Amino acid sequence: MLKLGIIGGSGLENPDILKNPNELEISTPYGNPSSSLLSGKINDVETVILARHGRNHQYSPTQVNYRANIKALQQAGVTHIIGATACGSLRKKIDRGHLVILDQFIDFTRFRKNTFADSFENGAVHTAMAHPFDEDLRKILYETAKQLDLNVHDKGCVVTIEGPRFSTVAESKMFRIWGADVINMSTAPEAMLANEAGIPYAAVAMSTDYDCWKEDEAPVTWDEILAVFNQNVHNVIQLLVKVMEKIRE
Repeated sequence: MLKLGIIGGSGLENPDILKNPNELEISTPYGNPSSSLLSGKINDVETVILARHGRNHQYSPTQVNYRANIKALQQAGVTHIIGATACGSLRKKIDRGHLVILDQFIDFTRFRKNTFADSFENGAVHTAMAHPFDEDLRKILYETAKQLDLNVHDKGCVVTIEGPRFSTVAESKMFRIWGADVINMSTAPEAMLANEAGIPYAAVAMSTDYDCWKEDEAPVTWDEILAVFNQNVHNVIQLLVKVMEKIRE
């Protein structure tokens, strides 16, 4: 039976979109997830929502226990996962408020657990990662966003940095040369672990800023990111609710 997991990023910690929500306290072999899980229905689709950074955004990107988050959703019976995230744009065409349906990532993190296999004692684990985002979910997200007349890009490569600091100008320009289209601090380990767990995963990223490569603008600040995200978060919620209709079909 279909059960969708939604991992909310900045601004999506408490979305009021679930019918008859129940709170699930789940512990995993990898510790506790960032928050309790909210289980309910959206358009008659069983849905579980997890706040990536905690309900009060108390966990920095490095502190998030990505392994526990994915494992908790798996233990809750989730069959598919959609991640929502804020991102910085590394391309002029991806303006503030635009959505990007990610299709590739570059992992530039340093300190995170990005596999469930702490050892190969029970056999080697080498998960294929050529195409880390599920094509069926990506297609549904993109087509639904177009139907809603949202500003959306059908693909994009995200570079995930360690954070919590923002990039230097040199780094931002380097990421552009590498082929990254957007930048954030969460997607790479999350996508890796979902793939390792065998759960189809897709992510919708909302551009909130131009990082710092675009030197005709002031470098990004956290307050500016939150302001843009909060102005546009209704688009992400609208998209997720409408996607449920498509998935249900």
